[in-house]
Amino acid sequence: MLKSELAAGAAKCNSRQDSRDQGQSRRRLSFLGCTSNIYALISRAESRMIEKQLDFSGERGMTVKRYWSRAAAGLLAVGLLTIGGLQPTAQAQAQAKFNMSYLFFGSPQSYVSQVDRSGQSLDVVAPSYLDLNAAGQLVLSESLLPSFTTEMHQRGIRVVPFLSNHWDRQSGVLALANREQLAAQVAAAVAANGWDGVNVDIENVTETERDAYTDFVRLLREKLPAGKEVSVAVAANPTGATKGWLGSYDYAALAKLSDYLMLMAYDESYPGDPTPGPVASLPFVEQSVQAALKLVPADKLVLGIPFYGRYWNGITASDGAGIANTMVDKLLAAYGGTVRYDAAAQSPVATVTIRPQDAGLSVYGSKLAPGTYTIWYDDEQSIKEKLKLVAKYGLKGTGSWSLNQESASTWSYYDLWLNELEFTDAEGHWAQQDILAAGLKGWMLGTAPGQFAPDAQLTRAQAAAILVRALGLEGEAAAGTSPYADVPAEHWAASDIATAQRHGLIQGVGAGRFAPDRAITREEMSQLLTRVLSASSPSAGGGAAAKTFADVPADRWSAEAIAAMSRMGLVDGFADGTFRPGAPLTRAEMAALLSRAAGQLPG
Repeated sequence: MLKSELAAGAAKCNSRQDSRDQGQSRRRLSFLGCTSNIYALISRAESRMIEKQLDFSGERGMTVKRYWSRAAAGLLAVGLLTIGGLQPTAQAQAQAKFNMSYLFFGSPQSYVSQVDRSGQSLDVVAPSYLDLNAAGQLVLSESLLPSFTTEMHQRGIRVVPFLSNHWDRQSGVLALANREQLAAQVAAAVAANGWDGVNVDIENVTETERDAYTDFVRLLREKLPAGKEVSVAVAANPTGATKGWLGSYDYAALAKLSDYLMLMAYDESYPGDPTPGPVASLPFVEQSVQAALKLVPADKLVLGIPFYGRYWNGITASDGAGIANTMVDKLLAAYGGTVRYDAAAQSPVATVTIRPQDAGLSVYGSKLAPGTYTIWYDDEQSIKEKLKLVAKYGLKGTGSWSLNQESASTWSYYDLWLNELEFTDAEGHWAQQDILAAGLKGWMLGTAPGQFAPDAQLTRAQAAAILVRALGLEGEAAAGTSPYADVPAEHWAASDIATAQRHGLIQGVGAGRFAPDRAITREEMSQLLTRVLSASSPSAGGGAAAKTFADVPADRWSAEAIAAMSRMGLVDGFADGTFRPGAPLTRAEMAALLSRAAGQLPG
C-alpha cells in the first residue's frame, strides 16, 4: 500500500443466458465478450430498441438501498391497484456490488467532502483511526472526528476504521504477540465510537506470525457483536509464496473468520524498484485473483484497486515513489508530456519533463526536481478493465486505496462498470444513479452494447416492457393472434404489450393499433402510473397539495393524473412552472420516475 511509503471472456459467453425480451425466449446476451453476436442481432433488428433482462442468482451481501435513498424520503408506501387480476410474481434482480474505500490523505475535516465526491458509490469507508505504536499498543489516531461517523451514517454509509502498523514490522509483531488485549481494546473502541466494525491492515510481518495473525482475527470476531464487520486487507500473492510478508496471510483461515478479504492487488512495482513498471498490470491483478480464489470463496473476496501510480526520474532515491492519479493529471496539465497505453500491462505510462525554469509541483510534501519522469499509473481505461474482473469471477466487489487520490472523472463511470452496466453515454449524466438503479432492478438495461440512450424518447413498446418488469408480471405467450395489427407475434415486445394490455396498464391508440414505436408523452406516463399506483385520491402523498402547472388546465384530460403524481412527489415540472404534458418522455426521465416510485412497486 502507498501509505507504507509515508510511514516508511469466452467462458463468460457460455455461462450466460441471452435475452432480447421476445416472448417466451428470455435468454440473456452478455455485452462482455459477446459483443459481436449482439451487433449482428441489432443489425438484423433494424430499428428495434432492445431492452435486456438481467438474470442473476446468489447472495451478494448488499442491497440497492443507497440508490433509492434520495427518492424514498417523503414518499408514502402506497399499495398497488388490483387491475385486471394483477398478480405480481417473483423476478430476478441484481444486487449492487459491494464497494469500499480507505481514507488516509487530506485533513480529517476534508473526509466528508472526499466521500461526497464519490456520489452514492460507497457502502463502507475505512478511515485511518486505529494505529499501533512502537510497542504494538493501540493508539486512536488524531484524525478521529466523531462527527464524521454521524455524517456517514446519515448517508447510509458504514464506517469501518482500519487498524494498521503502517508497515512497521516490530510494532506489528508485538501487537500480534499481545493479541488478546489488543482485540479487547479494538472491540471497546468500536463500541465507544459507534463504528460498524474493523478492517485489519497489519502489513510487513512474516510467516512466523501467520498463526498469530489468524488467531487475532478470530479474537476480534468473538469480541465484536454480531453484525459488526471484521475484514482483513491481504497482500496479493499470485505465485503462492509462503515466506516473508506474503506468507503471513492464511487466506483460507482468514476468509472463514472474516466478512471478506480486501485483496491489495497492487504494488507490483514498489518503492525502491529500479525498473519502471505498472503498479497493477491486468495480468498481475487477474493472476492474484485466480490464486486467491483457490482458497477464498468468491463472495468473500473484494478486489483492491489503486488510485495511485509510481514514478522514476533517474534519481535512485526516487525509484518507484508514489504519486496520486490526480497528481499525474496535474503534472500533464502543467508540463505537457505524452501518455501511451501499454497493451500488455493494460496500464497507461506518462512521460513528463520538468525544466529547471519551470515552477515546481510537490508530491506528498516533496518538491519534484527538474528532469524527465516516467510514470506508471491507472486511468479510466485501465480501471474499467479491472472492474470487469469482478463480474468475470463473481467477486463480492471492490475496494480502493484511497480516496483523495482518484482522478476527478473516476466516479462518473465506476459504479456503472462495477455492476456490468457499461453505458458510456450514461457516465456523468444527471440521471446516472437512477439509470444504475433501474438497471440493477432489471427494469431498464439499454438499447445497444454500451448504450443506454438516456436522452432518447421512450417508446410505447418500451414503456409496456418496463412496467411489466417493474410489476414483476408474467409475460404472455407470444404465439397466437395479437390484439394489435401493428404488433405481430414476432415483435420483440409482443409478450409485454399483451401482458400490459390484459392487466389494463396500457391500451391501444384506436383502430386496432398500438403504435409501439411512437414516443410516449409525459402526461401519458403520468396516466399509466396512476393506473398502477393508488395515487388518485386527494389524501395520497400524505395530504400534500398538488403543484399547479401553467400548461395543465383543470379541464385537460390528464390533469387529475398529473396532480396525483405531484401529490406523491413523483413529478416536479420545470423551473419555468410548466409540466410540458405533451412533450416526449426521455429514457432518463423514465429511470428517474422509477427511482422515485421504487418503494411503491413490488419489483
